[in-house]
Amino acid sequence: QVQLQESGPGLVKPSQTLSLTCTVSGGSITANYYYWHWIRQAPGKGLEWIGFIDNSGSTHYNPSLKSRTSISRDTSKYQFTLQVSSVTPEDTAVYYCARGTGNSADVAVWDYWGQGTQVTVSS
Repeated sequence: QVQLQESGPGLVKPSQTLSLTCTVSGGSITANYYYWHWIRQAPGKGLEWIGFIDNSGSTHYNPSLKSRTSISRDTSKYQFTLQVSSVTPEDTAVYYCARGTGNSADVAVWDYWGQGTQVTVSS
C-alpha cells in the first residue's frame, strides 16, 4: 500500500519561499510509469495542478506557476519537494502530493494522495 505524507511549515510570510516535502512509503519514486504530483486547493476553489516529477527526475509545471515553482527529489529518502517562491496570500491553500499513473493534470490519474497540509501566507 502506497502512502504519501506532506510536511512543512503551515505559515509563510509574503515574498518568502514555500517549501513542502512529500515522503513516500510502500513504493519507490524511481519506479517506472509513475509520476509524482503536487496539487493545491485554495479556499472556495477547485483543485489546481502545480506540477510533477517523474521517475527519471524530469519535471513539468503548470504554466501559470512555472516561473515560481520547483520540484526536486531525494531518492535515498523517498521524498520529493515543492518550492514556490515569492508567495502572496493567493498561494494560501491546502497542498497535496499524489502519485499519478500518468503525466496529465487530471484527477483521474492520481491514485494515491497525501492527506494534505494547510499553508497560509500571511504576515
